[in-house]
Amino acid sequence: MTHTDPQTSNPSFHFDERGTGWITLDDPDRPVNVLTEAVMRGLGDAFDDARAAAREGKIDALVIRSGKPDSFVTGADIDAIAELEDPGEAEAKIRLGQAIFNDLESLPVTTVAAVHGACVGGGVELALACDYRVLSDGAKTTLQFPEVMLGLLPAWGGTTRLPRLVGLQASLDMLLTGRKTRARKAKKIGLATELLPAELFGSKVETFVRDLVARQPEQAGRLKHIARAAERSWPARRAILTIARKKVLETTGGHYPAPLRILQILEDHLAGPPDESLAAEARAAAELIVSPVCKNLLHVYHLREAARKGTGTMDPAARPGEVRELGVLGAGVMGGGIAQLAAQNDVRVYMKDIRHEAVTSGLQHARSLFDRAAGRGRMTRREAAQHMELIAGGLDYHGLRPADLVVEAVVERMAVKQQVLRETEQHVAATCVLATNTSSLSVDGMAEALERPERFCGMHFFNPVDRMPLVEVVRGAATTDQAVATVYAFALALGKVPVVVRDGPGFLVNRILGPYLNEAGFLLGDGAAVEQIDRVAKAFGMPMGPLRLIDEIGIDVSGHAGAALHEALGDRMSPSPALKALGNTDRLGRKGGAGFYRYEKGREKGVDESIYELLGSVVPPLRELDETEIRTRLLFPMVNEAARLLDEGIVATAADVDLAMIMGTGFPPFRGGLLRFADTLHPRSLLEGTRELHDKLGDRFEPAPLVASLANDDRTFYEAFPWR
Repeated sequence: MTHTDPQTSNPSFHFDERGTGWITLDDPDRPVNVLTEAVMRGLGDAFDDARAAAREGKIDALVIRSGKPDSFVTGADIDAIAELEDPGEAEAKIRLGQAIFNDLESLPVTTVAAVHGACVGGGVELALACDYRVLSDGAKTTLQFPEVMLGLLPAWGGTTRLPRLVGLQASLDMLLTGRKTRARKAKKIGLATELLPAELFGSKVETFVRDLVARQPEQAGRLKHIARAAERSWPARRAILTIARKKVLETTGGHYPAPLRILQILEDHLAGPPDESLAAEARAAAELIVSPVCKNLLHVYHLREAARKGTGTMDPAARPGEVRELGVLGAGVMGGGIAQLAAQNDVRVYMKDIRHEAVTSGLQHARSLFDRAAGRGRMTRREAAQHMELIAGGLDYHGLRPADLVVEAVVERMAVKQQVLRETEQHVAATCVLATNTSSLSVDGMAEALERPERFCGMHFFNPVDRMPLVEVVRGAATTDQAVATVYAFALALGKVPVVVRDGPGFLVNRILGPYLNEAGFLLGDGAAVEQIDRVAKAFGMPMGPLRLIDEIGIDVSGHAGAALHEALGDRMSPSPALKALGNTDRLGRKGGAGFYRYEKGREKGVDESIYELLGSVVPPLRELDETEIRTRLLFPMVNEAARLLDEGIVATAADVDLAMIMGTGFPPFRGGLLRFADTLHPRSLLEGTRELHDKLGDRFEPAPLVASLANDDRTFYEAFPWR
């Protein structure tokens, strides 16, 4: 018995002979279900049909499900949100969505959301408007409110309904972080009514629904006012919200308004009527949608989506090779991290080194990463052990024979890398792609040692491998599209964000980061305090200040990278006297317990005041510098170097620069990226400011020719170097 044809309608509604109504979401034009305006209006019509069927006694229960194999609903239409510029129009659209979900909540029959796979944003809000939520116990079933990461808040009832169902404390973790909640945790906190076996999910849902109707239960699944007894009192709620607000400010520096608006709504309306809370949701969300922060975060979202859908080449015919077997040369921390990440994604790995002790150490490092993941609940101990079994190691090349891709991660010396790659090439199939994880050496220089340079490129991971999202795919002069596409696709399969660059000193991220870190040293030499330099950078939105970052990278590693850039690029990259002097000491940064800061058991314990005495010959007595000058001196060299990279063809688009800097350095996403930020200043202002610094401080601030060209042509970086 069908009311709408499920073959032609999305969503479709029908009911069976047992009196159960079924609304099925199955977008024929997308691989996942998205709540576009048309789909939302279709849901409204389906709810009207269900209400009519209930009134006629044809149904006593309604199930909302997905026709997709591995997802429920992946949220609202991001493109439509990005286009909204008028807060009044935005609020009207939000209120329409709220009204549709309110209709669902008020249906006179038992309503059940049957969730298998990803349930995101508006999908969670759809489920919250139902009486019951049954989830499959499959690994792919997760619930998530990612809105806060886009500068938004759940505004179709999520901010109102979730805390009333699961309690304030449990809801904050989802609302403020955007983290995924797995099915078992959803059941534990009361978000899921029941977990059903994934392999029998459809039939088990039917049984669950009929059992509900047979018992004729009270509407126990409806929203409760403050689920946790301990949170019922205003003092308890206020304490929870105060702690949450403090944590948000510490984490975001106040740059992200969405989590603060969520907390304000909860503070003002959690104990009041839901209708007032929904109205507050709509007002706040409408204001956030048109804000610069939201627009920039949506821009970053689109950058990531474009990378995820790309191939890394301009040739539509380029097809990546499948990587089922991976070889890793070098079993150090980097090699072990790469091996662990690949095995976690079901790729068989062979690590080769020249010493048994190194292989053992690499395997132990991989195992420790799996143990940590299991300890944090990201996988079970059994799953960790099963993945670890995919990693083997040894001293012989024969283990590399089946490899589809080999990643070299040995010591950063050209001669050593050339020898290892040359020997490896003799032991792998002609179709195998070779890649180097170098951060500072020439990919083309290594390719000179190979018989098949066309199947060689860079695959530069950032440390730590398991946490840093960026991979620079470095295309050499001889590298084919197919080799690039293979490495690019493999990076995506590992959950990374790949950006393709040409070979050149420092590639993209390290080359832009170099003058930023170096200028921090020059600021020290002008009398600025460590605290002031780092405070200004953090106030701008950087995750840590440049001097703290040097400690994190390692003073020795940073010095080596700076020397390499100086050798390759000349005087504008001359190391600052302060950093050069520091490199001649025995300080290593965090890994050695002391740098610009002190460290105990790896934890930062504040600035090491002895650093000023240590660098006394090149650092004058401290004085307070103008913070605008500090910020300008740190940021303009990065923009200037990015302009040179674009001009040299090292990177193709402004978007590539921005994605790499956000994913590789933590450049503040709320600013949209380095060059999107630069475009808000306009190249004319950049040129004027850089010329002033050049006149005052010397050739390291010589304006890049591209900055002058853009200023003269009245063009922005994104206009001159648009998305592909």
